Amino acid sequence: MLISPAYAQAAGGGGGSDMLVQIAPLALIFVVFYFFLIRPQQQKAKQQRSMLDAIRRGDRVVTGGGLIGTVAKVVNNDEVLVDLADNIRVRVVRSTISQVLAKTEPVASKDGKDEPAKDATEAETATADTSAKTASEETPMWKKMLGLR
Repeated sequence: MLISPAYAQAAGGGGGSDMLVQIAPLALIFVVFYFFLIRPQQQKAKQQRSMLDAIRRGDRVVTGGGLIGTVAKVVNNDEVLVDLADNIRVRVVRSTISQVLAKTEPVASKDGKDEPAKDATEAETATADTSAKTASEETPMWKKMLGLR
């Protein structure tokens, strides 16, 4: 006989620890997938859902097809009316809105009804002008000469 009986018996014993060694890499791979793929994807979906739920009249949005418009009216939980241009209104399914470019803040009127504040693009332009001035004022001269910011 080529294999001794003692060696053959030792190979069959200790099955519990061998099983743990085989399962540990699979568990480690699952944990890595969860933290790097599944969890960030769930958080992004949650942010998208909350963004879609917060859409209201006056918001500038981008649809899934790439059309940019302003929300004219929230019809119901599933649909909104979007102004694409003058006298062009499109009924859009809320879930096809991919991005909200500018949110408007409601201003309480004398009637007690909410009205959208001034156009958000005007506010962004004013903010961009002031931030550009402060950035150029804070940049040292040697960085300006080298073309750095």
